[in-house]
Amino acid sequence: MNIHEYQAKQLLKSYGAPVSDGRVVLRAEDAKTAAGELDGPLWVVKAQIHAGGRGKGHFKEPEAGEKGGVRLAKSVEEAETLAKQMLGKTLVTHQTGPAGKQVNRIYIEDGSDITRELYLALLVDRVSSRVSIVCSTEGGMDIEEVAASTPEKILSFSIDPATGYQAFHGRRVAFSLGLEGAQVKQMVALLGNLYKAFLEKDMEQLEINPLIVMTDGNLKVLDAKVGFDGNAMYRQPDVANLRDESEEDSKELEASKYDLNYIALDGEIGCMVNGAGLAMATMDIIKLYGAEPANFLDVGGGATKEKVTEAFKIITSDKNVKGILVNIFGGIMRCDIIAEGVIAAVKEVGLQVPLVVRLEGTNVEKGKEIIKNSGLNVIAADNLSDGAEKIVKAVKG
Repeated sequence: MNIHEYQAKQLLKSYGAPVSDGRVVLRAEDAKTAAGELDGPLWVVKAQIHAGGRGKGHFKEPEAGEKGGVRLAKSVEEAETLAKQMLGKTLVTHQTGPAGKQVNRIYIEDGSDITRELYLALLVDRVSSRVSIVCSTEGGMDIEEVAASTPEKILSFSIDPATGYQAFHGRRVAFSLGLEGAQVKQMVALLGNLYKAFLEKDMEQLEINPLIVMTDGNLKVLDAKVGFDGNAMYRQPDVANLRDESEEDSKELEASKYDLNYIALDGEIGCMVNGAGLAMATMDIIKLYGAEPANFLDVGGGATKEKVTEAFKIITSDKNVKGILVNIFGGIMRCDIIAEGVIAAVKEVGLQVPLVVRLEGTNVEKGKEIIKNSGLNVIAADNLSDGAEKIVKAVKG
């Protein structure tokens, strides 16, 4: 689960991190008042979407201006104008894809005098099963670009959970970033607070880009991107309340209500599969035969008829779907349950695109019999390769 920049800053501020004073704006007419509550004389107006690269992005609508989603204002009136230009418009960045995301919130904050921009992040390292610290002197840039062009400028190390965070971790980061004097003590304290927040709030990612050194020598968190472990939200009600459902794909949101593992993609063939590994293999073989999957969908091993019905409805709600491949290998999952769910869904929402069904495993003959006697125009497949070939042929003609 992700949250907006202004929410991340409020959270980090509660853990002692230095951030700029700011106000969130949902309506353009409130922008002038919000800006007037800040000191100035420089205001930063930021579009709030769940994607990086906002400053380098562009708006689809000409009236939003040619600049990106992070702009500077030298008066409260200009801040109001910028907010009006951005609210309700579609911002496109390298992370949103060409469709972009609509800006429903604006964050106006005090400007900062910057002498240096640094990069700092805490991540879950799946290899070591520890929290890793990543830092670089190249703040303000995409860390992937830095890793590709100048990897020597990145320091990365993990923290042993047996000892937890220690002051020498902070000093190691400070010296790597070229900090001096009081800045070293600030980094030791800041990193300790961030590590504490990371653990206590079940974060998966905490990225500060940039972390700045101001002209007075102090450190400040200028931007923050925070992601949380969705499986831990039952014990983080305060974090769960920060969820902005308007930033999420409507199909993925609907799938989460039925405990379905669904991720929307850009292809034309919808997939319904049981098991994450089989779902990945199904997507791969669709690509092998020359098409693109429209989604990742794992209905799980204990799916009910109702869950399968909802899964099918979610797939068919995607306008990009030109064909559907159902690929079930029944171990715990029974093929007759899948068949009943597919039939129920087709009868409820209709079938406007080709449907190929491959069933194998528990109650497979019963499942095939249900589909055969349904009267539906369903293409049967003998195995995964056969199913992929048939659905791609049906879609591509």
